[in-house]
Amino acid sequence: MNRIRVFLVDDTAAVRHILTQILEEDPEIVVVGTASDGQQGLERLTRVEADLLILDVEMPGMGGLEMLKALKARQSTLPVLVFSSITERGAMVTIEALSLGANDYVPKPAMVGTAAEARDYIRNSLLSKIKSLFKLEPVNTPTRIPTATFVPNPAYRRIPSRVDLVVIGSSMGGPKALGEILPALAEDFPVPILLVQHMPAVFTKALAERLNQNSKLSIKECNEPTVIEPGQALLAAGDYHMTVSRHGDQIVAAPLRSEPVNFCRPAVDILFNTAAEHFGANTLAVVLTGMGQDGLDGCRKLSEAGAQILIQDRASSAVWGMPGSVSRAGLATAEFPLIRMADEITRRVNRGRPTFRSRLERKEGKQNQEVQG
Repeated sequence: MNRIRVFLVDDTAAVRHILTQILEEDPEIVVVGTASDGQQGLERLTRVEADLLILDVEMPGMGGLEMLKALKARQSTLPVLVFSSITERGAMVTIEALSLGANDYVPKPAMVGTAAEARDYIRNSLLSKIKSLFKLEPVNTPTRIPTATFVPNPAYRRIPSRVDLVVIGSSMGGPKALGEILPALAEDFPVPILLVQHMPAVFTKALAERLNQNSKLSIKECNEPTVIEPGQALLAAGDYHMTVSRHGDQIVAAPLRSEPVNFCRPAVDILFNTAAEHFGANTLAVVLTGMGQDGLDGCRKLSEAGAQILIQDRASSAVWGMPGSVSRAGLATAEFPLIRMADEITRRVNRGRPTFRSRLERKEGKQNQEVQG
């Protein structure tokens, strides 16, 4: 089989050397070139054929963000993995890189221990992400780009219950997906939203701040038990799970420090399981792009309770691992491309709420008048 051709950009020669060694230990990967800054990387990329760019974001001269902007201006489709430091500054720059089109990131090892342990960390985290980006997921039907795919699940033949809570799970490619969905939701969104994105602690804080800046909703990291209101969203804090419960008329989200689930903390399954327990059929669950199958067990419990489950389609997912596992299990209510997900979430949440439905209809009527005019 053809090997995955990787190009490395990092200002530290020792890092480039170690990464090259680690990557080329894998028979499916070859490093076709390296560069010490963004400008050199742009020049050398024109002379090689690369399948993937691994990019440091903080470099003297042209840094990673400037290189990403230049690639975007060239309409490059080269997948990018950001290799970033686990610092507050590194996290903010990484989130910015993801918003500029980087596919995902791998944190550089910090306080890992010995040099051998650091190499093992890089090998395990980096190789798994590279393989996921290029892995062909099994499908049961021919590949197509549907407007919406409705799964013939008997549990959804009845009229859906009113939605009181939206829960969203994502992993690889998730920050970009969340960055498209959440800004498209109205400020007076009528129910709370809870989010789980697989990320380390410093990165979830940076992601929450970025999403909050670009959205009409109030979006924060969940680092303590919090009563959440409509129009608000909470993102699970890195290295903590997030649970949800109902106390009278109040909805309370809380961090939980327990063992990883599906090798993840936070885990989507923890949130979805507690949503199934306390909200049942009044839950709308959304599974976005991500590797692995975290969220599958929670979707089973939500399906048994009669909840609605939406998944991102294969074509618009960076990796169709998490949504694909839900699809193959026959648990999805419907499947949508990312571009339609915010509207579909809004439509389902507004069902049974006449005030919001009327407002949505007025908006659609105005848009139709503008098109006709």
